Amino acid sequence: MDKKNYITPDGHKRLVDELEQLMRKERPEVTALIQWAASNGDRSENADYLYGKKRLREIDRRLRFLTSRLDMAQIVDPEKIQSSKVQFGATVEVVDEDGTVKVFSIVGVDEVNTAKGHISWQSPIGKSLIGKTEGDEVLVKVPTGELTFEIRRIKYQKI
Repeated sequence: MDKKNYITPDGHKRLVDELEQLMRKERPEVTALIQWAASNGDRSENADYLYGKKRLREIDRRLRFLTSRLDMAQIVDPEKIQSSKVQFGATVEVVDEDGTVKVFSIVGVDEVNTAKGHISWQSPIGKSLIGKTEGDEVLVKVPTGELTFEIRRIKYQKI
């Protein structure tokens, strides 16, 4: 697949840090545990050995995933974008039908944190906001129905 994995510099750093942590610390520790447990004899009833092998498979699976995501990564720095339209990396202030102000930052799929208002550019809200400008009304189809937002402000800042 030739899909782009758009990501902010901070999101990219978090993925790289996790990859490094797994490769340099956790994987060697688990490998050492497995070697020690294997030296104790019968592996079929050795909980340390069985747990270690399971954990090593989990680490290797996560390493493959992280490597794949980083290989596809296209870093987009929101602080370098100058646009009046909502694009990847924008922080958008909207008002809903009830007058409630919400702030969304459009980030990559590996950076989603809805508690902080970080939404994916591929989410229903993210897709609906992309390409819009201040003052536009946005209709978002969600599983529970439809939401309407008015875009108040678009900023490009560190997320």
